[in-house]
Amino acid sequence: MPVMHRNVRYNCRVIFLNRRILLIRPKMALANEGNYRELRWFSPWSRSRQVDEYFLPRMIQDVTKQETVPFGDAVLATWDTCIGSEICEELWTPHSPHVAMGLDGVEIFTNASGSHHVLRKAHARVDLVSMATTKNGGIYLLANQKGCDGDRLYYDGCATIVMNGSVFAQGSQFSLDDVEVLTATLDLEDVRSYRAEISSRSLAASRVDPYPRVKVDFALSSRDDLLLPLSEPIEWKYHSPAEEISLGPACWLWDYLRRSQQAGFFLSLSGGVDSAATACLVFSMCCQVCEAVRNGNQQVLADVRNIVGQVTYTPQDPRDLCGRLLTTCYMASENSSQETCERARDLAQQIGSHHIGLSIDPAVRAVVGVFSLVTGKRPLFAVHGGSSRENLALQNVQARIRMVLAYLFAQLSLWSRGIRGGLLVLGSANVDESLLGYLTKYDCSSADINPIGGISKTDLRAFVQLCVERFQLPALCRILSAPATAELEPLADGRVSQTDEEDMGMTYAELSVYGRLRKIAKMGPYSMFCKLVNMWRDKYTPRQVAEKVKRFFSKYSVNRHKMTTLTPAYHAESYSPDDNRFDLRPFLYNTGWPWQFRCIERQVLQLEGSGQQDLDGVD
Repeated sequence: MPVMHRNVRYNCRVIFLNRRILLIRPKMALANEGNYRELRWFSPWSRSRQVDEYFLPRMIQDVTKQETVPFGDAVLATWDTCIGSEICEELWTPHSPHVAMGLDGVEIFTNASGSHHVLRKAHARVDLVSMATTKNGGIYLLANQKGCDGDRLYYDGCATIVMNGSVFAQGSQFSLDDVEVLTATLDLEDVRSYRAEISSRSLAASRVDPYPRVKVDFALSSRDDLLLPLSEPIEWKYHSPAEEISLGPACWLWDYLRRSQQAGFFLSLSGGVDSAATACLVFSMCCQVCEAVRNGNQQVLADVRNIVGQVTYTPQDPRDLCGRLLTTCYMASENSSQETCERARDLAQQIGSHHIGLSIDPAVRAVVGVFSLVTGKRPLFAVHGGSSRENLALQNVQARIRMVLAYLFAQLSLWSRGIRGGLLVLGSANVDESLLGYLTKYDCSSADINPIGGISKTDLRAFVQLCVERFQLPALCRILSAPATAELEPLADGRVSQTDEEDMGMTYAELSVYGRLRKIAKMGPYSMFCKLVNMWRDKYTPRQVAEKVKRFFSKYSVNRHKMTTLTPAYHAESYSPDDNRFDLRPFLYNTGWPWQFRCIERQVLQLEGSGQQDLDGVD
């Protein structure tokens, strides 16, 4: 909680026992990268192993009957052990406080964490806690927040109890329960004997600077504990990335729905993988809600009844609940195929959503007709002799009309059925398409929230495959086997003539590689080329790699402005291009990258063995 001490605002952990505050421990390492801006609000406590006297506000004095309490970097000394505290980011720093605290005799480390979910992150979190006690001995108690932060992050729990490098208790990673209590019965003598066997640790401990100790009139153990059965070590059970997707974004959707006080979701269901994955996430949410109600979660039951507007309703069948909470809509055009229409209809039927089918052609003709009436010109698709500008404009009109209709139906479709409330519009653009800007600005990718906006196409396909088996949804098999397409250009003999990867000029797998190198490795065009010419040496020539890198950065920079309007999306991937909070970059670039592309060209000529480096004409 925020605490003002001597006119400086600190992010603090307040430790209390029996209505008395024992210690106010300010955070010493602030998270200030990626999704976090703690330095905007707080200052870190930089006085290691020092404590001040903090005068409590009068309203707190009335409750605790204390005038002052210790404030700073200290540990708690009970009758039988010593307890230290870390706060969130401090576990992830190169020189974590638990190292020095452990050398000074602290046997139990507690960490109150706010660590958000990212795919495959649980391994790193568990490894950090395990290694903290493997090298130094001790017991580590990690508690992590759960739920949506009111923004793009979801905190995924994963509470754990670890002793001497072994896990003794594992909390759930994803859950609709607001509170989870984790316990284990451990022997402090195991910590002491473990530490005594490490000679190098004992030598380091003999030279350590001591921590201030706050004496606490309390014991964690008693003489009657002798016959208590001790907890046994367990193996940490990890979710696969596909399982993480099925649980994390679904919990986030539920938190967002119940807190926004809306009546459900509206989704444009195209018959492709992305919108199908989004529909499956809502269905997974319904499964988790039904399970929570069966397990006696009264808060979830109360929330469901409030959302559907029926005080006696008890969800039992996820398909019935999905029919109440999710409205799907297939928005056909003259460029849509019968196959995608059938795939969307079949999936909606299997998950139980309320499904609508409509044609956008009258609206498209009306909009294009207004343009033709004013200008006297009628734009044509490329296959009908039109220019690339006409072709793109006609595609964009279809996409943007779908967005307008989505919001219209989200506001009024329940009204038309005599049901109160409105619907949240769900977007379904994946992280790779957003990174490249392969979407129309203010089209049907524009929505209230997007549960898959931080997930790669590769991971989404794995998730959809999981849903086939876990939820018994055979309609997804046809969706997985179909080529990804926007269906915005005329069909060829009734079949799709346009595919996403052909339009982009690169595969989704390649896009994931570009995204990680750009964001995580902080690479520009030249450094990315140097990395990929080695990574892809068995697949592509240096010239081919150079062309791929140039194509990516050209399209990325041309479309970067679209990132400023991205729908708020669940943050699940470390290379997200979210411009609002995570990936703060310019949105106006020199799209020719003249200096960087010249460097790439020079390197290609060298690798091709050219003795004459004539760069005339290289932009």
